[in-house]
Amino acid sequence: QVQLVESGGGLVQAGGSLRLSCAASTSILSFNYVGWFRQAPGKQREVVAAFTTVGSTYYAASVKGRFTISRDNAKNTVYLQMNNLKPEDTGRYYCKGVWALRDYWGQGTQVTVSS
Repeated sequence: QVQLVESGGGLVQAGGSLRLSCAASTSILSFNYVGWFRQAPGKQREVVAAFTTVGSTYYAASVKGRFTISRDNAKNTVYLQMNNLKPEDTGRYYCKGVWALRDYWGQGTQVTVSS
């Protein structure tokens, strides 16, 4: 059973930074896809950033230039560095991994950005 555990969320003022972590129970090199999604109240879950294939990254237009996805293969962990946070970045952030053609989600971590 693959497990993903997020951490690092919190309350931050606009302009501040947070780093989210997603720790996997298995090697992240074995994932076909690993990404960060977020869901704001009353809105659909949306992709924020992802590793789509080895060495390929994707960023939503709204976070490009502010967020950076990275990985530490030795720690089986994917990170999301979020800088210059805005109130519209508020939401619950989820890590998603695709492993053996199945989707796995973490429980999420809350990010709240105050103006």
